[in-house]
Amino acid sequence: MEDFYFKVCIFGDGGVGKSTFIERYLTGHFDEKLVITIGANFHTKHLEIDGLQITLQIWDLAGEENFRTILPKYISGSTGGIFMFDVTRTSSLNNVDAWLEVVRQTVADIPLLMLASKIDLIEERSVQSDSAMELATNKDFYAYGETSSKSGIYIEEAFELLTRAIMEYKNIK
Repeated sequence: MEDFYFKVCIFGDGGVGKSTFIERYLTGHFDEKLVITIGANFHTKHLEIDGLQITLQIWDLAGEENFRTILPKYISGSTGGIFMFDVTRTSSLNNVDAWLEVVRQTVADIPLLMLASKIDLIEERSVQSDSAMELATNKDFYAYGETSSKSGIYIEEAFELLTRAIMEYKNIK
């Protein structure tokens, strides 16, 4: 039986790796052949933190601009979120304001993480950690992290950090 239930939305431009990130978290496997998300998909994950049973409902939101008008109905009720961008595509980070506008107009005060994806693509990297971290601070993200769904770096940790941030926001001890 669960003690708490949290709705988490994962958002960012199409192709940044949101679906593979979620798939890696849920199954421990990397599948580079996942198809593009249409609208939104959701998944459930059960975990234990500090002796509490937590259920996460994880919403994978489509990244294409033509879906942004329907996103508020999927974001509504979220207790936390993750903005993802691709370190090989600066444009995916430059769109942070448009994404934050959609999310924060729907759920104003929830903890949000900023995650850089595809950090295993070292030779193709165009966004440096320090500039992304500075932007995350300036945009009031709860935290910044870097992940790779392919290698599994910072997958479990990101979800645990976000869950703990939600617990902190809700004053759950």
